[in-house]
Amino acid sequence: MAGDSCLVCGGDGRIANSFGGGEKVCPACRGNGRRVEEALLRDVTKTKPSHYTNAAKAAAPAKATWPTTAAGGALANEVKASSLSEEAKARIVREIIEYEGSHGHCTQTFTKKVRRQLR
Repeated sequence: MAGDSCLVCGGDGRIANSFGGGEKVCPACRGNGRRVEEALLRDVTKTKPSHYTNAAKAAAPAKATWPTTAAGGALANEVKASSLSEEAKARIVREIIEYEGSHGHCTQTFTKKVRRQLR
């Protein structure tokens, strides 16, 4: 069977476009004109063990317990020093942390809003 000619190109090793276009190398025999022993389709599935590790499940990010920016930390210290109840202090500090997470920093408007809650 190794001496048989390719079924796609007929042994020429080239395929011509029927609309008068150029010639290309035969995809079945790759230009040698003989029939190929292995399958025409090759397996491209992910077979490495590293493809099956799920990094998202492995390490969940730790939840922040204190603001990360300097302005957020100063504002949280003001909240801790206030005379509010512990539940209210914890709620306001959580608001500061969430605001930093969504906006990146504490804006002046947000700082004024928090200070109004402290009165």
